[in-house]
Amino acid sequence: MPASGMATLSSDGGFADHISHLILPVAVLALFNAAHYTRYVRASMLDVLHNEHVRTARAKGLAEATLIWRHALRNASLPVITVITLDLPTLFSGAVVVETIFAWPGMGRLFLESALRFDYAVLMGIITISAGLVILSTLLADVLYCWLDPRVRLT
Repeated sequence: MPASGMATLSSDGGFADHISHLILPVAVLALFNAAHYTRYVRASMLDVLHNEHVRTARAKGLAEATLIWRHALRNASLPVITVITLDLPTLFSGAVVVETIFAWPGMGRLFLESALRFDYAVLMGIITISAGLVILSTLLADVLYCWLDPRVRLT
């Protein structure tokens, strides 16, 4: 596995080369976030499984898989969506450690280098882009709430 960079310097930089350089950074980001999200899903599912509508569906004889996928997971996903959509801007602008360790150019690394050079114009631009990403991800969370929970309406 290549430890740094986006492509091997001695090769033509084909698709397979780029994919092999992506494996380690993506694995680091995904495994860290997967553990985080798994904890939220578990806590939310344990809370929803003790609700009355789940007990009622069980008493009516609904299959356990249908009960979990249709009723419990759909209701349990609302808090998880909040966490995931608020983490999206961090993936775009705040992966400073991963970008620095694996020598990938990105907004997090650019932010760090600009802060060390006191380049305020670049810092303000990155902060503005990050703020826009937070607003868009919050809007995405609201739209997903409406799609998952029919009780929520956009007004």
